[in-house]
Amino acid sequence: MSWQAAERAFTDDAIARETLPQMFERTAERHAARTAQRYKGGIYDRSLVAEGVVEPAPAGGYADLTYDEMRGIVRTLAAGFRELGVDDDTRVAMYSQTRMEWAQTDFAALAAGAVVTTVYASSSPSQLRYLLEDPEATVVVAENREMLSDVLAVRDDLEHELDAIVTVDDVDVDDLDGDADDVYGLAEVYGLGADAFDEATYEGWIDAVGVDDLASLIYTSGTTGKPKGVRLTHGNFRDNVSQCYRRFADRPDRDPEVPGVSAESTTLSFLPLAHVFERMAGHYMMFAAGATVAYAESPDTLREDFGLVRPTTTTSVPRVYEKLYDAIREQASESPVKERIFEWAVDVGRDHHEADDPGPLLDAKRAVADRLVFSSVREAIGGNIEFFISGGGSLSAELCALYHAMDLPILEGYGLTETSPVICVNPPERPQVGTIGPPVVDTEIAIDDGVVGEEVADLAGDVGELLVRGPQVTEGYWDRPDATADAFVDADDLPEDAVTAGTPPDERVGEGETDSEAAAAEPWFRTGDIVQLRPDGYVAFRERAKQLLVLSTGKNVAPGPIEDRFAANEFVEQCVVLGDGRKFVSALIVPNFERVTAWAEDGGVDLPEDRAAVCRDDRVRDRIQAEVDRVNEEFESYEQIKQFRIVEEEFTEENDLLTPTMKKKRRNILDRFADEVELIYDE
Repeated sequence: MSWQAAERAFTDDAIARETLPQMFERTAERHAARTAQRYKGGIYDRSLVAEGVVEPAPAGGYADLTYDEMRGIVRTLAAGFRELGVDDDTRVAMYSQTRMEWAQTDFAALAAGAVVTTVYASSSPSQLRYLLEDPEATVVVAENREMLSDVLAVRDDLEHELDAIVTVDDVDVDDLDGDADDVYGLAEVYGLGADAFDEATYEGWIDAVGVDDLASLIYTSGTTGKPKGVRLTHGNFRDNVSQCYRRFADRPDRDPEVPGVSAESTTLSFLPLAHVFERMAGHYMMFAAGATVAYAESPDTLREDFGLVRPTTTTSVPRVYEKLYDAIREQASESPVKERIFEWAVDVGRDHHEADDPGPLLDAKRAVADRLVFSSVREAIGGNIEFFISGGGSLSAELCALYHAMDLPILEGYGLTETSPVICVNPPERPQVGTIGPPVVDTEIAIDDGVVGEEVADLAGDVGELLVRGPQVTEGYWDRPDATADAFVDADDLPEDAVTAGTPPDERVGEGETDSEAAAAEPWFRTGDIVQLRPDGYVAFRERAKQLLVLSTGKNVAPGPIEDRFAANEFVEQCVVLGDGRKFVSALIVPNFERVTAWAEDGGVDLPEDRAAVCRDDRVRDRIQAEVDRVNEEFESYEQIKQFRIVEEEFTEENDLLTPTMKKKRRNILDRFADEVELIYDE
């Protein structure tokens, strides 16, 4: 039996068609004594700790909650929210960093019948106002004093009334500006629920929610326009959990050496739970499996938190893997000898990973490389990592291969907010570096080649815009019928020459009988992404259709693959490729100042201390030019970077050049560096 057939035939208690509260109740029953959550001490003034609901964690260390204890908190908070007036006509907005209470409150609000909407913790006042006003959220869960102040500051500007604001931290509201009469600590909500809780009533709330009912509104990042609220039902999320669990579960058909997700798994959660990727993969799927979810202090403390938690897996975005690799390489470069050993080990590991039959000599070299370098790398991030999951952006194939070489495999996947999110992901038993894997079970894809030019004719397989349909696909956007209509193609209007793959409707294996005729009539969702469907059934991401550069010569250039080639480069921190409407391709490059400085010191080059001056230094430009030339060799002449400017300012979320999930905001970058771009083309 092939792995695909085994995946489809696999059954487990974690696979079901049910609502999210039902899923949590069943998993808490099955795994009552197992550890559900781990939370860190010394970083938050937790309201639930202040009132004795949960025990304080040691400063700088972690404490645990079992599934039974977590279920008690979720149930009691659900009753407390009902006491505040929350019901099936309520939108509850979550405005908080990723932490233990986010997960508890999410399940509690859903159990109370509410729809959970999400707000990124980094949102500006105008974004916050929009993300409360557009869904007409009447209850807001704000993390701390600062976020409470943000909500109070925009409250009077909203076109609707807020019924309650709940703070996760223990906040003294006496000296706050604004009306704080309807502000509650999370422990107060818990207290209201403890007094009112009745198990039969609680079960009635859960039973009243259907799989087709709206569970959440998650807003798109807004990189290509005003954020749209994506309508995701309980069924959308739950079906995607089942689809992904089939692929990642510790299935009995697998070789025992192949890693998987199970109740024995521990994940470290640090991506925004406001984003659909972490919400499904690091939250719902892990709890469905009965796994342990630990919460990092912040993305800046990952090395420390990996060591404390010792996770077996985690989900992240490409930028984090780039930064982690930079830190590993930086540590290995403390001396010329260490640096040479590290580079040798990486080369050996890459050759061994790519070899069909490594042979005894390469096996021996790989064992030495592991002993000298890779084992210490794995130990530095906890020593238990079995695999990483990457999503939320395109991952450099070169960087992915380097992780595989260190026995830290990254399984890259792909999806969108509108697809709950996973459409494709690499299987643990057969990952293919440079791809986003085959479609998950019960997912049908189509390739429309009408949006690409002749430049892709030499690629194996079919290339075009990816269209998708399946049970995880949204029915549309909140209060945006025009945008919904534009996002879908009727089944009868699919181009005749479109290539389809994946699971056709009459072969879906979801819970219960599938209405094949109805499924076959489902419209196709346009992803707006250009992909390559390879002959082996794996999909490779090419570029966002809206980000394709159309040169004035008529050539189409995908900037993503070019930028990805710099991801593992020691001298280039970030690169954005430009050229839309221009004669040639150019780039803005942020250097890795630490590596540039080390290179200069080793070579006796006296660089200025001022970073802006470093960017203007001809010797630095020549060094970066060598890296650009190396990357250019891998691309066609019209795709090569002909000119570039070195810029000092890193693209970050704080300066609004990256989204909260670390995607480049190209429009903002072009605006910020407009003068540099004009200089490129004036030259």
